Amino acid sequence: MSHATPLIAIIVAGLVLAFIFGGLAFKLRLPPLVGYLLAGVVVGPFTPGYVADQRLANELAELGVILLMFGVGLHFSLKDLLAVRKIAIPGAIAQITVATLLGMGLAHLMGWSMVGGVVFGLSLSVASTVVLLRALQERRILDTERGRIAIGWLIVEDLMMVLTLVLIPALAGAHGGKELGLSLFLTIGKMVAFVAFMLIVGRRVVPWMLHVVAHSGSRELFRLSVLAIALGVAFGAAMLFGVSFALGAFFAGMILSESPLSQRAAEETLPLRDAFAVLFFVSVGMLFNPNILMTAALPLLGTIAIIMIGKSLAAYWIVRSFGKSRRTAATISASLAQIGEFSFILATLGVGLKLFPPEARDLILAGAIISIMLNPLVFSVAAKWLTKREPDAPTTGLDATIEPAAAQPRGHVVLIGYGRVGRIVGASLTAAREKIVVVEAQPDLAEGPEGENVTVLIGNAASADILRDAGIEKARMLFVAIPQSFEAGQIVEKARSINPDIRIVARAHSDDEVLYLEKLGADVTIMGEKEIAKRMIAEARAN
Repeated sequence: MSHATPLIAIIVAGLVLAFIFGGLAFKLRLPPLVGYLLAGVVVGPFTPGYVADQRLANELAELGVILLMFGVGLHFSLKDLLAVRKIAIPGAIAQITVATLLGMGLAHLMGWSMVGGVVFGLSLSVASTVVLLRALQERRILDTERGRIAIGWLIVEDLMMVLTLVLIPALAGAHGGKELGLSLFLTIGKMVAFVAFMLIVGRRVVPWMLHVVAHSGSRELFRLSVLAIALGVAFGAAMLFGVSFALGAFFAGMILSESPLSQRAAEETLPLRDAFAVLFFVSVGMLFNPNILMTAALPLLGTIAIIMIGKSLAAYWIVRSFGKSRRTAATISASLAQIGEFSFILATLGVGLKLFPPEARDLILAGAIISIMLNPLVFSVAAKWLTKREPDAPTTGLDATIEPAAAQPRGHVVLIGYGRVGRIVGASLTAAREKIVVVEAQPDLAEGPEGENVTVLIGNAASADILRDAGIEKARMLFVAIPQSFEAGQIVEKARSINPDIRIVARAHSDDEVLYLEKLGADVTIMGEKEIAKRMIAEARAN
């Protein structure tokens, strides 16, 4: 019996190569997703060497789609969407319409059918959830007004694509007006029946089931129950209601998101969701024919122009028309100047239903890879453009830095991060009349510390330049109050190299993080769980 079975071979080859190429992409400051796609190209049929089993890859990709959509539903927040509904809903719909029309125009020039043009245009209209979230998190603007609008915009796009995945097979399978009407009626009827079932039955049963399992105390059973719900609902939706795996998985996640245990469910299933998401991107990369770069250079340039110029300009002017600032409009347009997961799903669906040729899928995949690689550059260009347009603004660009009013005297305190922990530390330092410099990465900092002894800098403290602007070489103490341990480690290491005598206090969430931060130069590392335990023990001894 051969040890290199096709299933094991494709999983091992996919994950190992994805790790290698993803790591290289990360080193080059590109999203690892680019590396995963390139790993698929390497094991695909269009490049020399080992060729993975395409049929098995497609089945693994289906699992990846289910878990990706489950994750989208799990993070779906109706509250967040309603908070920015006045701009996100009409804005996203208008931007999708513009991008779809542009895509249809390009498809028409290449002689594709109208339905194929619609699917092609839709594929170019929707941004990658993974890339957008990463871009906002890196710039620490996820919780700002700009970040909330971008997320709300993305939620509307995702909902539109979920609906599209349901309707396209019905449109493709219909012949003539009456048959088309009947097909759409049946498809929408099945979807409505499924949604009603999930809202009436699933909304009660799923959280209750999760609650019962959680109270059993078994972490293993809880993790298994979440996966069973995700896969079971997706499969049941397809078998019983005739709707897509994607819609079933999305609703399973959305129902779970209403449970108080949703955060724990997301954390417990994240490793498996990430693993299958990687295999999904690898399988998509296997479908890409690199020859498209030579054989269809002009159509590819048109595709990239729609993604990175047409769609972005449309988003920019839509946001501006709602009275938002140039900075907000530039952030939204730069965030959307790429395509990803749903584009891949629509491209595969379009080829499978013979709505357009495989060349269209190659154009979409090439457009995705190139736009994702260039997305950081788009943010930089937008920042420089804003600097020229608003030279006198208090903050310039998308990741602006406010220069300190004057050099800080020896002995001041530098506080990194003004979130939940930073606010408490900052308030105490301000009350003690300490001279403090607060470094915060969010330009939209709503309620920053105030006082004549307080200086606020906007920027990423992992940059040595920002630390020097904060006067780190003259500071007596550094408080690192951000929750991201990797970034905190970079800050601690750079601060220690600039000022060897400074006392550094950092926060951590685990014993490994404590060791990591102390190894890089932190004098004191405080872990929340340990401090809670100490307080509990003190209370026990006091009574």
